[in-house]
Amino acid sequence: MTLAELLAAHACRPTHGVPDWMLGYYKRRAISFANGATDLHTHVCWLQSRSFTIDLRLPLEDLQVVARNLADYSAAELQVLANYEGWEALSDWREPMLSWHSDTSLQLHNRWPEPAELKRFGNCMIEFAPSGAYVEDWRLQPSAPGPLIGLRLLEEREVGSGVVRHRGGGLIVCGDYAALVLGRAEPLVVPADTQLRERVAAAVGDAAQLARLFNFETSVAQGSLAKGYTVSLSTQPARVGQRLLALDGFEYLAAEEQVRQTVEVDGIVCQRLFTIDTLEASLPYAQATGFTPAAAAWFEHESPTLTRYTQPLC
Repeated sequence: MTLAELLAAHACRPTHGVPDWMLGYYKRRAISFANGATDLHTHVCWLQSRSFTIDLRLPLEDLQVVARNLADYSAAELQVLANYEGWEALSDWREPMLSWHSDTSLQLHNRWPEPAELKRFGNCMIEFAPSGAYVEDWRLQPSAPGPLIGLRLLEEREVGSGVVRHRGGGLIVCGDYAALVLGRAEPLVVPADTQLRERVAAAVGDAAQLARLFNFETSVAQGSLAKGYTVSLSTQPARVGQRLLALDGFEYLAAEEQVRQTVEVDGIVCQRLFTIDTLEASLPYAQATGFTPAAAAWFEHESPTLTRYTQPLC
């Protein structure tokens, strides 16, 4: 069945998870640090399902590397790749704090160890680091009302050989956007505090070792359940412009309450096994959070000056 048919036949929503105002696809507009510096440019994407997050962080397009064989990259290009960030993790909401655990990550160490103190205003979600190190301004990306689908990947396995290609990851579909994470087939056994860029620097030109290090994907895409989703940003340069995933081949496993997808990847028939976070037919992804009656009256009364220059920002 297609993903849309799976959603129609087996819709479900967990009884726990993050509040509705946190759901959807956010892009970071700014991060300001305690030293007075601000970053307005890094691509930072946050897609939120009911109980897990997908996150992607990349430099601007002209500083990203072009797609080629890993062994053909220079040491400098490999360092750019080694500083990409992509992950998925379970979310634990204890108002007003959100924390993460059980992650699947490209990086070998946790670059963002603090929980998030969150508050939403309109389409703007503000995140404070409890330490005071930084504050982030996130903007909910505009989307027509649409599905919220959260599936956490257990594994991707070749049907013929039984070889596991990926373990851990997940798929989030939220209206006009979707993201996919495919974890490494096996965890890298490394000493504590080892950084990916260190391992990559020692593997320049070694195709086999680089393949193990970069056997990971986080991709963000735009589109629809009807027409598919096209990748716009990815830790895998060759994936940009491609279809995020096939939207058919899905099967609901009632006994396990899991979902299996049979799909051809690189000419090989594979099966992906997922646990279900949520399957919801439609959410509004509203840009506004609303006013209290008193605040609405104040805004209306003062609108000649309050709305001089206002405009939506994403």
